[in-house]
Amino acid sequence: MRHLAPLAAAVLLCGPAQAEIRNAPSPKALEFAAYIFAASNVCGYRIGAPEFEALLSKQNTRVSDVQPGGPFGNRVQTMFTLMSNQMQLNREGACLAVAGEYGPEGNIARNVLQPGGAPPQSEAPKAPEATKPAQ
Repeated sequence: MRHLAPLAAAVLLCGPAQAEIRNAPSPKALEFAAYIFAASNVCGYRIGAPEFEALLSKQNTRVSDVQPGGPFGNRVQTMFTLMSNQMQLNREGACLAVAGEYGPEGNIARNVLQPGGAPPQSEAPKAPEATKPAQ
């Protein structure tokens, strides 16, 4: 009994643990992330970060969960590899399909995937700097 008193005091002084307990992302959220990453890889699209994060948050998932260094990154990477290989077999058709779903005029969500050559929508085009003539 004497040994329990210091242990109980230590537990009370430490307070509650600060770890956050959450459920694992749904398989659908992991597949969605892998699909977007594969489309970006195969088709050369840029991922619209705010739109991508918004769709993941609707599925109770964070970007940090599905990134390669995240807790579910290995699962996403495995699905990404399979999807990329499958998309590569019919690249043109796959890129048209994914652009129709998640591109600028997407029928599921708009601007999740943006054309690779265009500047990000949040950045305004910069004016050319005036150069001094050589002396």
